[in-house]
Amino acid sequence: MTGSNCAIRGTFFDFLDDPWKHIGQEKEAARFIRDGLLVVKNGRIEDFGPFTEVSARHAEMAITHLPGRIIMPGFIDGHIHFPQVRALGAYGNQLLDWLQNSIFPEEVKYNDRAYATEAAQHFFTALLSGGTTTCQTFTTSHPVATEVFFDEAAKRNMRVIAGLTGIDRFAPADVVITPQYFYNESKRLIETYHRKGRNLYAITPRFAVGCTSEMMDMCRELKKEYPDCWINTHISENPSELRSAKEHFPDCNDYTHVHEKHGLLGPKFTAGHGVWLTNDEMRRFSKAGAAVSFCPLSNLFLGSGLFRLGRAKDPEHPVRLSVGCDVGGGNAFSLIRVLEEAYKVGMCNNTMLDGSVNPREQDLAESERNKLSPYRAFYLATLGGAHSLYLDDILGSFDPGKEADFVVLDWNAGQAAMAWHQSLAAQSAGPETMDAAAQLLFGIMAAGDDRNVDETWIAGQRLYKKGAP
Repeated sequence: MTGSNCAIRGTFFDFLDDPWKHIGQEKEAARFIRDGLLVVKNGRIEDFGPFTEVSARHAEMAITHLPGRIIMPGFIDGHIHFPQVRALGAYGNQLLDWLQNSIFPEEVKYNDRAYATEAAQHFFTALLSGGTTTCQTFTTSHPVATEVFFDEAAKRNMRVIAGLTGIDRFAPADVVITPQYFYNESKRLIETYHRKGRNLYAITPRFAVGCTSEMMDMCRELKKEYPDCWINTHISENPSELRSAKEHFPDCNDYTHVHEKHGLLGPKFTAGHGVWLTNDEMRRFSKAGAAVSFCPLSNLFLGSGLFRLGRAKDPEHPVRLSVGCDVGGGNAFSLIRVLEEAYKVGMCNNTMLDGSVNPREQDLAESERNKLSPYRAFYLATLGGAHSLYLDDILGSFDPGKEADFVVLDWNAGQAAMAWHQSLAAQSAGPETMDAAAQLLFGIMAAGDDRNVDETWIAGQRLYKKGAP
């Protein structure tokens, strides 16, 4: 781990625990320091706490003061597509048609190194301007796209997870690859990039409908040979996909069984979406230590359905959970926008649009868990996301020893009336209490976007400043 040295003074907000474990007392899971100091050495957090205490231990360091802001751990995006930058907002019907008409034709272009490199400039600029400091992403079935992605991430010293995409059916001829080619190139890429700097590798079967049993078996072999690698895929995004999965894997009881059968479901496994996972599948995800990435922007944009947040957070069978913007199915890079839509999905899960009770027969406890308070929301975007990716030992909070990635939020930015609205919770000097800070964060989440991100820091170095060239 390499990085810069710095000392940042300001108002800090992070998490020590999962707020869903503290029903009615969510603030017990959070940490708020109105006037704090974050000391970073070689890109890691050396010290953190109230300014008067910490500054006395580091009198030799120059201090950068960031008043009028809330400083949080960097946002963690659990599900995004690097090669879909230019497909952002592409009109489509639903998932399978959208892939064929808008996505695969664009992804073919990433076989050109120059094109992929130009795309990477836009991709990382968009992430940083939205406060995202870590992402787990899909690349393409062309090795050059994965090489470019890791190389460009390393230039910015960003913590990322990615891998060559495995797909050998349900795609144009210039997209599909053979299972053996996928295996050979994945091995080469793992040995070249995994744990080199801050790069991490994910064995990546795109989705089971696009993978034969032979391709899934190759993923299993790679995981056996490289157990330290992650696994990144999709699952149960929309009903048509479920029907296709049943057709192509008739010996499997459900979509989750496909991954169990091929030895993939377990720790460091993330599946995007999970909208249509059954209660039993959720329990099996929980038991296996597997994660789901909740992608409300794309789920709504493509009409895939409403993810059952309250079921995933069942205290008896909790599923590791991140949030993902899922660009380009998701129509924004900003996780602030993602949290806004996640809040709405939770509300709609509780009451259908016609006012009737949700027919999914959820109980009152699940209904309560659907509600996305600012504590729950920003937990998912920080420590919760890190937990889902098995990175909470190095990311997600301001605990000493962790990597110093953080975002500086301006609660007054955004819409024309934003500052006046936010003054209900705090004047320009900032929030005095944790409750006031949470209220400001909810205002950012509900009415803000990437304009609320003032600065983004990676390993103790500022890589983004709003308005700067």
